[in-house]
Amino acid sequence: MSPEDDDLLAFIDEKDGGGPPARPLRTWTLLIVDDDEDVHESTRFALRGLEIEQRGLRLLHAHSGAECIETMRGEDDIAVVLLDVVMESRTAGLLTVDRIRNELRRLNTRIILRTGQPGQAPEIDTIRRYDINDYKTKSELTRNKLYTALTTAIRSYAQLCALEESRRGLEQIVASSHHLMAHDGLQGFAAGVITQIASLLGIPCEGLVCAGTTDGHAPISPERLRIIAAAGCFSGLVQHPVSEIGDPVIIDSLTRCLREQRNLLTERSATLCFSGHDDARFAAYVDAPGPLGEIDRHLLEVFCTNISLCADNVELVARLRHIAFFDTLLGLPNRSALIQRLDQCQLDHDAPEQSLALIDIDQFAETNDMFGHVYGDRLLADIAARLRAALPASCMVARISGDIFGVLGRRELISPERLLPLFDAPFVIDGIERLVSVCIGFARCCHETGNGVDLVKNASIALKRAKARGQGQHASYTPEIGEEARVHMHLLHELRQAFGNAELSLAFQPQISLATGRAVGVEALLRWRRRDGSFVSPADFIPVAERSGMITVLGTWVLRMALSALGHIQAAGFEDLRMAVNVSPVQLRAPGFARLLKDVLAESGIVPGRLELEITESVAVMGLARSAALLGEVRALGVDIAVDDFGTGFSSLSYLDQLPVDRLKIDRAFTALLDSHRPGARIAEMIVPLGHRLGIAVLAEGVEYERQAELLREMGCDEAQGFLFARPMPLDELLDWLRARMGPTQ
Repeated sequence: MSPEDDDLLAFIDEKDGGGPPARPLRTWTLLIVDDDEDVHESTRFALRGLEIEQRGLRLLHAHSGAECIETMRGEDDIAVVLLDVVMESRTAGLLTVDRIRNELRRLNTRIILRTGQPGQAPEIDTIRRYDINDYKTKSELTRNKLYTALTTAIRSYAQLCALEESRRGLEQIVASSHHLMAHDGLQGFAAGVITQIASLLGIPCEGLVCAGTTDGHAPISPERLRIIAAAGCFSGLVQHPVSEIGDPVIIDSLTRCLREQRNLLTERSATLCFSGHDDARFAAYVDAPGPLGEIDRHLLEVFCTNISLCADNVELVARLRHIAFFDTLLGLPNRSALIQRLDQCQLDHDAPEQSLALIDIDQFAETNDMFGHVYGDRLLADIAARLRAALPASCMVARISGDIFGVLGRRELISPERLLPLFDAPFVIDGIERLVSVCIGFARCCHETGNGVDLVKNASIALKRAKARGQGQHASYTPEIGEEARVHMHLLHELRQAFGNAELSLAFQPQISLATGRAVGVEALLRWRRRDGSFVSPADFIPVAERSGMITVLGTWVLRMALSALGHIQAAGFEDLRMAVNVSPVQLRAPGFARLLKDVLAESGIVPGRLELEITESVAVMGLARSAALLGEVRALGVDIAVDDFGTGFSSLSYLDQLPVDRLKIDRAFTALLDSHRPGARIAEMIVPLGHRLGIAVLAEGVEYERQAELLREMGCDEAQGFLFARPMPLDELLDWLRARMGPTQ
């Protein structure tokens, strides 16, 4: 008889100590891996009828390392692998261990190595590296010794699984808390609890019922409890009394749980109490398909404690969500809610039939300034009420920002023909009628547009286009408009970088007295030269700076630089020259402009009368009263005011007589028409006597030819500037030009 036969007889000689007990429902799964069929048979015989930790043994068999791996791929719960070291090769067993640990990632499964010869034992480092639970020669493994080795391995496996299950459960409880807090209101929260319990226990979402108290101070009874969330066979009972469930065990469990404010755990069910505030108390009944283990019970206790804390905050979260998505002043959805609705709209099949309109109230800031914010809020409320009353419930009306409303609905409803007439009738506030005009930007929804943010951006681009046309205008977004806006955004980005990289500078163009031929002033002109030497036209970047608000920063910088240059000019002996600086209407209406101007003058040490601010007729859009007040503050400092590009704007004559103006500048377009028979040739002839009649000096821009200068002298025009006299130039060249033109300083 061979030594191997002796090894096998070692199992057979042991007595099993009586007949096998009844097989329990739950078992431990063992995998026997050996290339000798006799070993499989003797192991089956030796383990027949044994129980370990009150559970029977289920044996699986593999005859090679490769078969072992394939078997384990199909089995998730193998507790122990009895593995032969030497099979198809001398290292087959160890290679299989490596694949079990590193390829299959079965770190909890215990591995007992078996071999027929002691000399085939692996090194200690190998045993440690692969977490081999035990190593035995086959001759050692009598029935009792095998039982002992398996008991140790199974206990270790059970502990590792329990730790991993607890860790996973606790992680899931934390994740459940975050998930449940996203539900809106107690009913949504309770429905989420059902799903989370089922997931935590690994059971179907079936047979779970949540019941809440209708009155926290009334006696708890099945008739007073209502089902606020349910799943599976109970789903049809939501909002019904618990008494209608039809199962006295469930009714009694839910009632006792809420009355006694504690969890009720049995072999096959758990009734969980979530005890928040009186109006947030509820219970969940879990009808488990099998006995709940100790870990499950512990996790449920932790789950209840954690979720009860969340339940206390459900209403707070609901209020915060309402605040996050609704405008509290008008009770309308806000910008975030509109974007959320647009995102959903983009997923719907009828998205191309939807349109978005942004409605901006003309001169709302002036209304607030004149009548106060309370009046402005009442006007906004009346506008919101009119929009909601005039549009069907299918349309969404939202407040996007201070005085901008968003309206989303079908294209035939969201149109200029439908929306603009809503503002024909005046609004009555405090018994006084007030007409309101609006500008509207439209954007059509389509699947190619992008998300909700993109749609709002498109409508905003259209709204800006409408406002640029004046009051009461509308515009629709087109790809061409979008491309233009993107070009402007790119230019704005470049402009900001250019400002930071000192690519901006000032050039100065002299202004000449037509009577004496001497320079009486200079105009500061902003120039942008890129690092590659190319220039960007002010006609391109100044409007971009104005629309973005960057003009206020640029304007302040230009003002300081121009006054500094004037200081150098005066130090060179040309003390009688004035410095003309262009000021945008955006700068002029910025809060504290007069104070800023006063501070900059004080810093420079320049006499205010040597500074002239050039405004355009577009200042009229601020309204006569406000324009006159702002310019009056400037004049009070001693600073002169000139109207640039005169004759190209609107309301010129009506505003001119009422604004504090010192000089009119004839636009270069009219100067170019002098001595021609084209339309507009006589405009300059009318502006000069008009200015003189009002006591205002007149300066002509764009003078390029001597004949133009002669005609202007004949008209009585006071001053001129243009290429005939000098091009715009840097400060050092200007000083040289002044010395050559006006002679040496005294």
